[in-house]
Amino acid sequence: MAKITGKTEAIENEESATFEPSKATEHVRAAAEQGVEQAKEAFSKLQSDAETTQQAFESTFEVAKTNRNEVSLKTIAALRANAEAGFKHLEALVAAKSPSEFFELQAASMNNQIDASIEQAKTLQAVMVRAGEDVSKPIKDVFEKVLQDFRAA
Repeated sequence: MAKITGKTEAIENEESATFEPSKATEHVRAAAEQGVEQAKEAFSKLQSDAETTQQAFESTFEVAKTNRNEVSLKTIAALRANAEAGFKHLEALVAAKSPSEFFELQAASMNNQIDASIEQAKTLQAVMVRAGEDVSKPIKDVFEKVLQDFRAA
């Protein structure tokens, strides 16, 4: 029996702890197996996340292509309308019979062109805003899913 100075309790030493190589080997093996299993799980998760991200990017690029075509078509339509309005205005100016009629036609054409430009800008802005939302949606969805998974973990 050994006594610890300053204490009234007695500690009995039945046997000293001994080092057993077979148990140490088992612990190292168990730790290694656990590490390998965790690495496999992490790799599987990484692979799954990479595939999800790739699909999101493919979807984003497809949506961007579609929206680019729509923006191009709207821009071409606006340019065509402006060109037609310009030619009609030139025809009207050539047919003007007096300087006052010429200036009236010029003022009316300027007002019409300003109004048309405002409408065209609003239309293009709406298309561009929707395109931005459509293009960012797949990536945003993936990011939100990853964030939810991270919070759950």
